[in-house]
Amino acid sequence: MPTPTPQPLSHQVPPQLERSLLLWHRLWPPAPWSLRRQLLVGILLPVLLSIAFNTVSLYRESLQSLHTAYDRTLLASAKSISEQLDVDGYDAHAQLRSIVPYSALEIFEADNQSRMFYRVSTLDGELVSGFAELPFWRGQIPTRPPYAALVDFYDAEFRGQPVRVAVLLQPVASATGRSMAVIQVAETLELRRTLALRLLADTLWRQALLVLVVMLTVLLVVQRVTRPVRRISQSMAQRPQADLHPLDASAAPRELQPLLEATNQVMARLSRLLQHQKRFVRDAAHQLRTPLAVLKTQVQSARRGDMPPAEALAEIETTVDRATQLANQMLALAKVEQLRQDPAPTEPVSWDAIVREVALDLAPLVADKALDFELQADAPVWVQAPAWMLRELVRNLLHNAIRHAPAGSPLRVQLQPAVPSTSPQDSPAMARLCIADSGPGLSAELQTRLFRPFSAGDGHRGSGLGLAICQEIVQALQGRLQLHNRHAPGSVTTLGLDAEVRLPQASPQA
Repeated sequence: MPTPTPQPLSHQVPPQLERSLLLWHRLWPPAPWSLRRQLLVGILLPVLLSIAFNTVSLYRESLQSLHTAYDRTLLASAKSISEQLDVDGYDAHAQLRSIVPYSALEIFEADNQSRMFYRVSTLDGELVSGFAELPFWRGQIPTRPPYAALVDFYDAEFRGQPVRVAVLLQPVASATGRSMAVIQVAETLELRRTLALRLLADTLWRQALLVLVVMLTVLLVVQRVTRPVRRISQSMAQRPQADLHPLDASAAPRELQPLLEATNQVMARLSRLLQHQKRFVRDAAHQLRTPLAVLKTQVQSARRGDMPPAEALAEIETTVDRATQLANQMLALAKVEQLRQDPAPTEPVSWDAIVREVALDLAPLVADKALDFELQADAPVWVQAPAWMLRELVRNLLHNAIRHAPAGSPLRVQLQPAVPSTSPQDSPAMARLCIADSGPGLSAELQTRLFRPFSAGDGHRGSGLGLAICQEIVQALQGRLQLHNRHAPGSVTTLGLDAEVRLPQASPQA
């Protein structure tokens, strides 16, 4: 009958128990080790392994030293027995005689724990004297014996006890003969084991004391080393909820400096995001309140019949358009700020195509004011930026120029690619967009608050967010935005306003 193949342990687990274990791990996942615990284990584990290895090595060396010392005693016992031998005859006809009393071995017994036995034999194993039940030696003398004698040491068992045996090949000569004797002396191992255990006990308690000292030292060192971490954790836990001030890293260890600097950078970004969010909510509440209040007043006036329905609806439509434009611009400003804080990877886009697209969208406004419009955007220009940001930038600048340009005046839009760099150390090549209108230009007072949100030059015609959005977009794209009045040569008369944008040019998309 074939023996069934044992199944893996995972196949023997009942499904209910397996589901219970999975549920247990999900509800109570194993907690990660603390830094203090990792340091303790990382330091103590190698120390304990090293001490254990040294203890075993020391114990083995002690046993070897004991064997060497007591083997010398066995050899001395064998030599003492060899001095009590006599012989008659030569070689094969030799007759060995021994006059060794057992009491002669008592001087080599260290105490009453161990016993010694001997056997004297010929080279053929014939018993001459001693204990016949002691097995005859069948080994061979080492090539390099440890002593200046033909001696061999080995472990055996005699009368149910382990013994250590020394074998001495001793030439015996007398006036009437010559032969070779095999002398075996065996000793029980009680004394050796007792001394070895005593050495082991002494070693263990010294090593245990050393481990205790190392453990206490490590605990004190780890406690001291991790004190700055605990102090920083306690300081952060006691902070108010909205406190994002930088952490004081002056007294922290050098290893914690990079972590604290990175933490301060994250907190600074969070602080900027929080401030931006608060400012956005405050501005939205302030700016949307006015058009909504006006809209409510206009609706109430229309319901009372204060003005004709067509005129009332026209005013309501104008108010709704302004509120819609304001909301869209505020959302665009918030989106640009968010991308500045957390930039996303983008692909190169065609700036010239976007300029032509926006100009086509605003063509009805240009035609409505009969402007002399000129567009120069034929050369391909690629920019590393989101397409919606470029579209919002061009739309705001061009719409602003159309709004302020007098009817029938010239309006020129020019997009120029960057000049190739002549040196690798030069700054990135910058493409240039210039929108030149023939409006009144910027007053000195308006130039001081030009890019501030809700700082419109004409509060009745704009929300004051267009240029602020443009500035945020240009800064997010690592570019520059400049608005300056255009004057006639040799005159202070303002001929119009030039809005100039420079953005780093990118390689065309593959």
